[in-house]
Amino acid sequence: MPHIICFRRAILHILPDHVLHRVRPAMAEMERCAQGERDMEYTTLGRTGLKVSVAGLGCGGNSRVGIGAGKSIAEAADIIRAAFDMGVTYIDTARLYGTEPAVGLALKGRQRDKIVISTKSTIRLEGERISPDCLANHLDESLSHLHTDYVDVFFLHGVSLLDYDYARDVLAPAILKERDKGKFRYLGITEPAANDPEQLTIRRAVDDEKCWDVMMLAFHMLHQTARANVFPKTQAGGIGTVMMYVVRNIFSRPGLLVEKVRGLIEGGKLSPEGIDPDDPLGFLEDEAESLIDAAYRFSRHQKGADTVLFGTGNVDHLKANIESILRPSLPEAYLARLHALFGHLTGVGLDSPEHLRR
Repeated sequence: MPHIICFRRAILHILPDHVLHRVRPAMAEMERCAQGERDMEYTTLGRTGLKVSVAGLGCGGNSRVGIGAGKSIAEAADIIRAAFDMGVTYIDTARLYGTEPAVGLALKGRQRDKIVISTKSTIRLEGERISPDCLANHLDESLSHLHTDYVDVFFLHGVSLLDYDYARDVLAPAILKERDKGKFRYLGITEPAANDPEQLTIRRAVDDEKCWDVMMLAFHMLHQTARANVFPKTQAGGIGTVMMYVVRNIFSRPGLLVEKVRGLIEGGKLSPEGIDPDDPLGFLEDEAESLIDAAYRFSRHQKGADTVLFGTGNVDHLKANIESILRPSLPEAYLARLHALFGHLTGVGLDSPEHLRR
């Protein structure tokens, strides 16, 4: 196996760009087979018809494909290329993240129509709502950073309930004129998860299904609100769904889950019955490789979830996340217990990325 992988990497370094994009997928498949890895799975993003990988690379969060830990744009692009080689075809970024240039660099030499790119623009700057012209300028800037003439999904980013009507009635009709010029294909909206624990924005948006083609929302084992309040409507309306906050700090930092659960019990928001406060999700250990593995599988196989975003800052972590997302669903008995114990909770574990809290 090692000699196959080394041969592949040597070949990729010497081939010219016009040949590279043709042979790279086959070479990547050779390496995956040599390592006994699962093949990527694909689904359709709602009514858009876009074919996307069930594992989507999120270029925000704490890691920002390594930039959050000090990596360069070029190094971040290498991580994105590795994701492409592992079968990831959905990449999400935003002008706020500072990772659009890395995505643009990684796209060079790739078949653009084989990759689904989404980016986003916030609708407030320095506390003030932006104008339609400003939003259009943001889109143009993103296209420049991404080195592409279109994005597949353009999201209005972190729209609050207070701003929802403005987003729907003023910004959406204006930006759709840019869609008609070919600058993006589908319009989406994302919620301000940390500031909207009840998911009030998305719950409003699903009633305007003709406006929004795709929605990005928080969903994880301790924040299951969307199961009852969002997914039935997105499925009925054919709205594509992208899961975020699937892991974040609450499942990746030892001790934080215990601290949160103890606080919920002490505050009367969570019954202690059936829960070990020192190891609240310990019952998953027999089935999952890790808490992170369980978290990805929980969200990935939720009915109504199209693709699950994951973040990473290095290739080993990238591979581990993808492997978890591709594993089978947690058994029904475990899901039933998670629903019974935590299904009523809202807003748990929705901490904003560290670079946005500074």
